[in-house]
Amino acid sequence: MTICALSTPSGIGGIAVVRISGPDAISACAKVFQPFKAAHTLDQRATHTLTFGRIIHPDTQEVLDEVVVALYRAPHSFTGEDVVEISCHGSAYIQQELLHVLTSFCGVRMAQGGEFTRRAFANGRMDLSQAEAVADLISAQNAAAHRLAFSQMKGSISRKLDTLHDQLLRLSSLLELELDFSEEDVEFADRSELLDIARQIDAEVVRLSDTFRTGQAIRNGIPVAIIGETNVGKSTLLNHLLGDERAIVSDVHGTTRDVIEDTILLDGQLIRFIDTAGIRDTSDQVETMGIERTYQRLERAQIVLWLIDGTRLADAASTQRCIQDTLDVYRRIQPYLRDQQLLLVINKIDLIPSDTLHANLPLLQHALDEAGIHSKNKDNAGHHSSPYAGGLEGVFLSAKHSLGFDHLREVLVRATRLPQAHGDVILTNQRHYEAMQEAHAALQHVIDGLESHLSGDLVAEDLHAVIDALNSVLGRSITSQDTLNNIFKHFCIGK
Repeated sequence: MTICALSTPSGIGGIAVVRISGPDAISACAKVFQPFKAAHTLDQRATHTLTFGRIIHPDTQEVLDEVVVALYRAPHSFTGEDVVEISCHGSAYIQQELLHVLTSFCGVRMAQGGEFTRRAFANGRMDLSQAEAVADLISAQNAAAHRLAFSQMKGSISRKLDTLHDQLLRLSSLLELELDFSEEDVEFADRSELLDIARQIDAEVVRLSDTFRTGQAIRNGIPVAIIGETNVGKSTLLNHLLGDERAIVSDVHGTTRDVIEDTILLDGQLIRFIDTAGIRDTSDQVETMGIERTYQRLERAQIVLWLIDGTRLADAASTQRCIQDTLDVYRRIQPYLRDQQLLLVINKIDLIPSDTLHANLPLLQHALDEAGIHSKNKDNAGHHSSPYAGGLEGVFLSAKHSLGFDHLREVLVRATRLPQAHGDVILTNQRHYEAMQEAHAALQHVIDGLESHLSGDLVAEDLHAVIDALNSVLGRSITSQDTLNNIFKHFCIGK
């Protein structure tokens, strides 16, 4: 059936676009559209042409609006069907009345969310990974997410998986030949060659799977956890970075008892800052729960801002206590550190003389060196900074008086430059990642079978499972309507 929907955001604007798609799209629009030039009737217009005219209400014969109609004839359209796009003025009344006219007098029904893209997939205009990339492109919140979604919509994942699919078919063909001629003692490929091919394919699948974490960071924001003991300025730091009073700031220890998250754009990259409960021994049950959540967020973070109170470096005695407490915090967080980039932030530098701070800092740095967290005093630019685990600098600042934040932002920009994935293909979709995991597991069975000289027909079964898993990313082996419904249900109306 022919469908229609508003394809621009609802509300008042300069223009709005109503899209119609289906076998009767052109004739349905022609029932209410009157071109200014009589010869420009829609049924006579060529594909990819614009026609200026009026929308005439079929009941009252009143002019609803002057519009431009874009015509796309099948199969050369987004959906692969005849498509008409009506650009009208952005009045909310005009938009609703135009949709009412189309659905009440022209035999057209309202589209469901994602139905245009679903028809494009059903008509072979794009595979499922490209269809999902359309939704990602619409929801992209930063430059990196936009580039990635656009690349996927143009088929970057499809091309990569097609290459793997060709290699799998070659491997499958060699196994099938082995089966067909097994009784004639004809060898088309020795097992070592088959094993090499399987291992190469598996290595590529693993590389693609490993890009998923980067893809999630691009889509949802790179998670940056702000950790430290109580009252070191974590909440003040968060509020300053966000430019908003998101967290309560107080001199009372243990004020932050839950995780607070928010995002900002920094140099085109979305960053998700996470303020956490202060790490300390406490008998307060609620605060203890908050500290447990700190560890959970720390484990999932990619960058960790570890705050230390600079006033604790005021003299040798307090520096020794600071060192002990800092190493205690490190021992607590160490089980949750994997490959996160760790940045040490010395806060409250406005409350301690510079010469005193720099006199006692080497004691802290030596202790960190002994703990395996290597450091130095100044970087080449002259900033008081230290490269710690992961190669990141440490910075000195005053969160209360906004000192040192330019340097902190510079460091964060460098830290959030995401690595380029193999072949510039990065997985962002959970469904794709799970399919890659399935393919990897099946490939391990293929490799084990080849290494143990398992019968070719058994190896072929595992190989078919690999092919099915990769094909599911592109939608080639998905037949369940429930699965497709679940994929498209989050699309916006009109796309």
